[in-house]
Amino acid sequence: MDFSQVALNHGLTFLAWVSGIILIVVAVFLIKLLMDLSVLVKNVNETSVMLNSELKPTINELNQTLHSINTIVKNTDKNVDSFKGAVERTFGKTKALTGTIFSGLVKGFNVAWKMFAKK
Repeated sequence: MDFSQVALNHGLTFLAWVSGIILIVVAVFLIKLLMDLSVLVKNVNETSVMLNSELKPTINELNQTLHSINTIVKNTDKNVDSFKGAVERTFGKTKALTGTIFSGLVKGFNVAWKMFAKK
């Protein structure tokens, strides 16, 4: 019985030492991980600040470009509508004139037909 007690004490002592060493190794890796994460967060913060400062002028320039394009499109739309109205007025007058001429030709053809049909 005395031998089993000694073996149990040696086993528990070994277990305690191994557990302590494993805890120390895990703690060292955890500290290294936290330090690397800290460096990563600093780099991400610097990158975001740099992107923010670089993107503001680009976004402002893009906004001005889109405003200019919008103005050009509005002016073009207005000019197309004006041209469309002019074309409609022109063809409206031409259509009325053509209709009058065509109806006159039909009446003239009918009169001539009736004159030659009598003889």
